[in-house]
This record gives sequence, C-alpha cells and structure tokens, in this order.
Amino acid sequence: MACFKVAEIFTSINGEGTKAGQPAVFVRFAGCNLNCSYCDTKWANEPDADFKLMDSAMILDTVKKTGIKNITLTGGEPLLREGMYELLKLIADDSFLEAEIETNGSVDLKGFSQIRNRPSFTMDYKLPSSGMEDFMLTENFSVLGSNDTVKFVSGSMADLERALEIIKRYRLTDKCHVYISPVFGSIEPERIVGFMIENKMNGINLQLQLHKIIWNPDMRGV
Repeated sequence: MACFKVAEIFTSINGEGTKAGQPAVFVRFAGCNLNCSYCDTKWANEPDADFKLMDSAMILDTVKKTGIKNITLTGGEPLLREGMYELLKLIADDSFLEAEIETNGSVDLKGFSQIRNRPSFTMDYKLPSSGMEDFMLTENFSVLGSNDTVKFVSGSMADLERALEIIKRYRLTDKCHVYISPVFGSIEPERIVGFMIENKMNGINLQLQLHKIIWNPDMRGV
C-alpha cells in the first residue's frame, strides 16, 4: 500500500466552494509541480517541508475519527501523489464520507474521473497573474460534471478578462459550478462584483475565502 507525505490534517470549515461554511476535514499533501505567485501554502511545497508518512488506511481512520463527513484533499497537488487512485477509490466506497479534491489544473483528470462515485473535483484555472497559465490542461474541462467546480483566482482586471474568455469559450456554466475569487490583498471584491454585473456573468459565483476572514489570513490549520 502506497504511503503519502501528509503535511497536515485538520478540521475547520470549508472556506471555499459549494460547501463553503460547512465543517470539513482537510488532508494536505506535501509537494506541488507549480509555483503560483500568490500561493499561500508554499511552506507545504518546499523540499524540506515537514510531513508525516501515512498510508490510505491511516488517512481514512484519522478522518473518520473526527465524525465530520466532508473531506477535502488538498495540497500542494494531491493528484501527483503515487497511490492517489487507490485512496480515492477507498473514499468513494465509504458511504459516510463526502469528498472533494482540490487540483491545480495541470494534472490530467481523465483517469481519476472513471472512479465510480468519485470525489468531486475543484479545479483551478491559473490566470496570468499566477505565472502558471501555460501549464493549464483545458482538456480537463471535458470530464467535469455538475458536481465539479472550476475556480478562477483573480488578482487583476486582466485576470478577470481572461477568466471571462475561458468561461465563454468552454461554456463552463453549462458543465459545472464556476467561482471567481480575489487574490487576497491584490484586488477588492467590489471590483470583481462590478465586472461580473457589467458582463452579465449569470450562473457564476463570487467566492471569498471565509477562513481568511474568520482567522488571521496567515494562520495555518484553519
């Protein structure tokens, strides 16, 4: 059985996405293949980052002991971890858990999409200010469904223009949930709202990171 480098497991509320405001258990895997300009978990992606080696059974046991049914697999980039397919299958077979996996948009989702009752994908599309847009796999849009989400983290008006272009080109609101959120401290939410209204962005959600509003924005484990 594969072992994973787990940077942290903690209970909090979902700060983002369709279950924002609900209690959740977060499993953060160490390591990422991208280096976004605004990344707020760089500490988990450093080569010398602290981690605990855990196999799938240990992760599920730890999660289930909390009594919280929502589980978010995050990182770093979880889908790059060897053995993730087997972990996702175990989670999918557990009738108690409701899982989502946060992925950065650079990893092919097709193989994982074949898992029966799979966790939902919350997939980023990295906009220009991230410095990582060239790594985005737009073919992933074809495997997304009504339980999945595409998230655009926007730090500028140019980012918003690019997000609108991608949403329209790939008809994302016909496929899945679509969220736009600000890079914390880089753009005022009011400007995003104005852009959304001006461009009649029906079916698209503004998303604020609740955990950064409730707690200190730099605090870990929340």
